[in-house]
Amino acid sequence: MNAPRIVIAGTQSGVGKTTVTLALLAAFRARGRRVQAFKVGPDFIDPGHHAAATGRASRNLDGWMLGVAVNREVFLRAAPDADISIIEGMMGLFDGSGLLGDVGSTAEVAKQLRAPVLLVIDGSAMARSAAAMASGYARFDRDLRVAGVLFNRVNSESHYRLLKDAVEAETDLAVVGYLRSDPELTIGDRHLGLVTAIERGSRDLYERLGQAAAETVDLDRIEALAGSAEDVEEAPSCPHVSPRARAGPPIRVGVAYDPAFCFYYPDNLELLEAEGAELVRFSPLSDQALPAIDLLYLGGGYPELYGERLARNVAMRGAIRAFAERGGTIYAECGGMMYLTQAIRDFDGRTHEMVGLFPAEAVMKRPGLTLGYREVRVTRPCVLGDAGLIARGHEFHYSSLVPTGPLEYACTLTDAKGQARGQDGLIVGNVLALYTHLHFAGRPALAQALVASARTRGQSHDLSQGGAE
Repeated sequence: MNAPRIVIAGTQSGVGKTTVTLALLAAFRARGRRVQAFKVGPDFIDPGHHAAATGRASRNLDGWMLGVAVNREVFLRAAPDADISIIEGMMGLFDGSGLLGDVGSTAEVAKQLRAPVLLVIDGSAMARSAAAMASGYARFDRDLRVAGVLFNRVNSESHYRLLKDAVEAETDLAVVGYLRSDPELTIGDRHLGLVTAIERGSRDLYERLGQAAAETVDLDRIEALAGSAEDVEEAPSCPHVSPRARAGPPIRVGVAYDPAFCFYYPDNLELLEAEGAELVRFSPLSDQALPAIDLLYLGGGYPELYGERLARNVAMRGAIRAFAERGGTIYAECGGMMYLTQAIRDFDGRTHEMVGLFPAEAVMKRPGLTLGYREVRVTRPCVLGDAGLIARGHEFHYSSLVPTGPLEYACTLTDAKGQARGQDGLIVGNVLALYTHLHFAGRPALAQALVASARTRGQSHDLSQGGAE
């Protein structure tokens, strides 16, 4: 299958890959193109901005969490109707889960998808050295096709010409243009990354980025590079992505979605739907009662920034607690898990009362970042499946749990190197809460088990309504 595509990669973190990607997404959309975005690595925030810029869900691709077959399946399921697919990399082009090899890197995914790479270089304090950098990256891995260069943070046409001439004199790479430094065209950041798209709300920034790209970037050349991608081998059909006939009414899944809880892989939600789930969004920040549901999914996000509002919503906290006490199935990840503890203590030391299902406080600490790939092994039966089930995901948080009583865990953890990382998966009744974000596409049995848990326990709409009284 020939789907026009290009990978946007950086020489290192901080060169402006996301800014460049958003500018290109918006510029091609303004041209009337159907643009499909992807993000390499375990990231929720950048894909949210991609979706806001394109009007289409952005998909994650990851060599370590998903592997080549699933990466190709995810890509080929999303890309066929797009005029161009733009894949934003992570960190530096060759940075991955280890010092040796390319596992978990942008380069690995580019090779899996046979996609050309557009290298983003911060040209702000550089001249002929740009040629040495571009040449080195292009030659480092002979199996990877670095096809072009785009300079970021270049503030004059004359500076750009100097950089362009240097690279073209020493390499055969296409130099496709540049973006200027503009403080007005940036997205603010915080402890976990950029401010989320749901918090920004307006599309104005993306449109202005697209206009900036149209002025100084050769979009035709980029489109030609994307069109030069080799055919990618079609993945075998994956029956788990198609809805299947189910006896009885659908399982209604309440998905917490608001500025406090917005970290979800689209594939996770679609795999739940394929198992017969009907997704119902609600807001723990503003809604006073749970919708009529059979299963509750509390994703990650920034509950620590909204601790006061979450604490004030006593009705919602009580409804969720009652839903759990009546046997309701709840699956929570990271921020969702924090919400289910007794309290969140924020960076300023203020304590905010939460749902109270687990005897612990989630305490924010800076420094205190926990970051890395995780392999989760289920050690006792839970809503994800039986003991022995293995799934992959990642951790990314500044909080830690401070127990106020005994905690029970359902899983053990190892990192990408196979080193033990302790326990995860707080469990009580039919509730499971992990720090680890799992990607269901790598283990579709997770979605099957969650829906089956809600279905076999015979939970009814009255269950959630009763908890909100």
